[in-house]
Amino acid sequence: MKQFYLILFLAFSMLFASAQQKDQTRLSDTLKNYSAYKRKLSFAGVLQTRYVLSMDKDVDINGKNYDPAMAKAISNTFMIKRARVMVKGDINDHFSANILANLAEFNSDPTNKVLENAYIKYSLNEYFHIQAGQFRPFFGIEDAVAVDIIRTLDFSNQYYAFGKNGWQSFQTGLSVLGNVIPGGKLRYFAGAYNGNNKNQPADDNNTKNLYGRLEADLMKDFTIGINAGSGSLASSGIGKAYGADATAKIALNKKFDLLLMAEYKEGANFMAYNADKQIARPDLEEYQMQGFYFFPTLRYNHESKRLRAVEFSCRYEYFDENYKLASNPRQTLIPNVSLIFADDFYAALQLGVAIDKFKKEVPLSTNYNHSLGYVQLQIRF
Repeated sequence: MKQFYLILFLAFSMLFASAQQKDQTRLSDTLKNYSAYKRKLSFAGVLQTRYVLSMDKDVDINGKNYDPAMAKAISNTFMIKRARVMVKGDINDHFSANILANLAEFNSDPTNKVLENAYIKYSLNEYFHIQAGQFRPFFGIEDAVAVDIIRTLDFSNQYYAFGKNGWQSFQTGLSVLGNVIPGGKLRYFAGAYNGNNKNQPADDNNTKNLYGRLEADLMKDFTIGINAGSGSLASSGIGKAYGADATAKIALNKKFDLLLMAEYKEGANFMAYNADKQIARPDLEEYQMQGFYFFPTLRYNHESKRLRAVEFSCRYEYFDENYKLASNPRQTLIPNVSLIFADDFYAALQLGVAIDKFKKEVPLSTNYNHSLGYVQLQIRF
């Protein structure tokens, strides 16, 4: 009887191991040492250069209003926005390391900049991946899209505000992700991280930020996602954030596709809370950000030898950085044309205007109505 149980246990173990290693070839089943199985080293990157021009009098390229009698300002310039280099090392079929650096940060003070991704990843199967180090927590569409694909001037205003407050962008910690069901129709993301932004030697408190995300493909080319998180920054106490988003691709005919993206997020503004020096300041729950954007793109698939596609887009965004205590909504409209000379945005020329309108203009600040024209060239490699 013991032999029967032993045989049954061995048979079950073999079946389980086979189920966990569906990606292995017959050749790999004969390997005695997986140390260097599928080992490789790959390089990639993106170079993004642009020319920007302030289209409003007495407003500089950063959108700040100035007094021409008191100060001189830069109203147009050439600049390098991104010069990213990525190195990925596959140690074997389970372990890999990823490093991403933005060399353009050396143009200014590089302190706590430059290094962006720096994490080790272990992939067991399609249901379980774990990564540790510095990476972007998956807290919205813009974290799920490849970091080197910029379809317009830049990421959304809410992305950068939530990043400064430790909710997204590059953070240091631990993350797990994978498929919930076979085929990837339902996916999960979860993790814990410091929440005090990238390239910090240690956390700034003993509380870790926690986040979770679920993505579901409801039908072909239609995906929805929901996010939730909790965390803190310095001595702020515990705050929360949540959001929802949707993406869709609609093939209008053989030549035209309509791409749709929409996202809403709300979360604690730790930066505003920590900056408030009132003796009796309100609770953290009163310092809240909220934003929404809608990003439609009409893509014409030209598919000639040199010009692969043309995209016409116009992103609308509504964002209020402190809507309960000091509401001053910012509305942004970015009409953009992209000429794509190599598939998957490997070479693209973009032209557009970023138009910002505030409910209340604040003279001599960046909370001032302005428009920024740009011509941008980006190359992936």
